[in-house]
Amino acid sequence: MLRRSNFRDDWTAARTKAGAYVDMHFHDLRHTGNTLASSVGASTRELMTRMGHSTTRAAPIYQHMTSDRDQHIAGKLGEMIRQARTDGPSGT
Repeated sequence: MLRRSNFRDDWTAARTKAGAYVDMHFHDLRHTGNTLASSVGASTRELMTRMGHSTTRAAPIYQHMTSDRDQHIAGKLGEMIRQARTDGPSGT
């Protein structure tokens, strides 16, 4: 049976073996995994599915803005502008 006390002992042993810091909680792995999923482009719906959530309330917590992501967005916007200038007016 998975009891909190048994799990805590297993988690402590695994954390120690991995050389992770003492204050690291199991939930930190969930947060890190979902933050990384968001940073590689997971949508809100995809994050909700990964976390088992039925509402969008929690998903934005994991969608942190990072400088890398900000640079990626700026680069894509720049590409769109350059392409629009090359193609000329689209009539939209």
